[in-house]
Amino acid sequence: MSYLEHNLKAVPTGFRKIFYLNWPLIVLLTAVACVGFLMLYSVAGGTLDKWAAPQMKRFGVGMVGMIVVAFVPIWFWRNLSTLAYVVSFLLLVAVEFFGSIGMGAQRWIEIGPLRLQPSELMKIALVMMLAAYYDWLDVSKTSRPLWVAIPAALILAPTFLVLKQPDLGTAILLVMGGGLVMFVAGVSLWYFGTVLAAGVGLIWLTFESRGTSWQLIKDYQFSRIDTFLDPGSDPLGAGYNITQAQIALGSGGWAGRGFMQGTQSRLNFLPEKHTDFIFTTLAEEFGFLGAFSLLALYIGIIAFCLHSALTNKDRFAALVTLGIAGTFFLFFAVNMSMVMGLVPVVGVPLPLVSYGGTAMMILLMAFGLVQSAHVHRPR
Repeated sequence: MSYLEHNLKAVPTGFRKIFYLNWPLIVLLTAVACVGFLMLYSVAGGTLDKWAAPQMKRFGVGMVGMIVVAFVPIWFWRNLSTLAYVVSFLLLVAVEFFGSIGMGAQRWIEIGPLRLQPSELMKIALVMMLAAYYDWLDVSKTSRPLWVAIPAALILAPTFLVLKQPDLGTAILLVMGGGLVMFVAGVSLWYFGTVLAAGVGLIWLTFESRGTSWQLIKDYQFSRIDTFLDPGSDPLGAGYNITQAQIALGSGGWAGRGFMQGTQSRLNFLPEKHTDFIFTTLAEEFGFLGAFSLLALYIGIIAFCLHSALTNKDRFAALVTLGIAGTFFLFFAVNMSMVMGLVPVVGVPLPLVSYGGTAMMILLMAFGLVQSAHVHRPR
């Protein structure tokens, strides 16, 4: 027993948990959020009130919520996993009938004064459900067809509802996040190979369906694919967003134009500059060094989560930590790839940096689960 652990025995249990928190992870999350505040201040033209101040308030509330979640024993969240999944799924169903429409999509539901996006809840509830499932399941059954079909159904059911909203970006994150939990739980690689082959076939079928009565995706989603393959084909129309984003990325150079000196965002050439494309503003104003620094902070968060998971002897705690870390990785990897033109634009925000209420609050609650797993791990 270390000197610190020996002295902590004299501290009341509730207060002792403060010392067991993963403080480096909290520092990194705060650092990333501060980058977001800075960029939101910049894209608003030097005012806090428009985007930065509301984001700061949400982050403050979210951090308090994260600490509260962290102090609750991890077994409680394991027992709550099924309820969390069912409630999130029912909210997705409710969106189909009562959801409010914004920017051509029906993704939100209003509960009193609260405007909630259930698909954000489902990203975390799905990880919790799958982690609880594999914690319950005997390891010897992990790769048997029946026991693989059940988590596959748990993933595909909400994915289908999200695709109907339509929200291709979130649907992709649900499939990839769920698949990641199955992978780390030990499901045979043959299943992933089969899914990959089926995915290639589905992509072919999607292109074949274009212009038919059974077209699988929306016209605007086909436009995004066309733009990805050839952004210069329509630089003032469908290709405008990615073209302007690439101009902003390229103009930043090594060290950037300087804080609040980015012409693409200041002159409003850059689309969705406070949400999906905020990374390009960062790259234009702070250059490669600024963009790489943010990426390093993200990698640091992933590293601390991985270390926490790999040193945790509780199977549910380890799986939920790995699942949340993987989902977080997908968030920023897809967003950065999207604005750089490496993948089609699918509307995925940059975590803790892009402006948004539901996404930030849910993500911080998810890191509360990571902290709970860390605080209450067997010692």
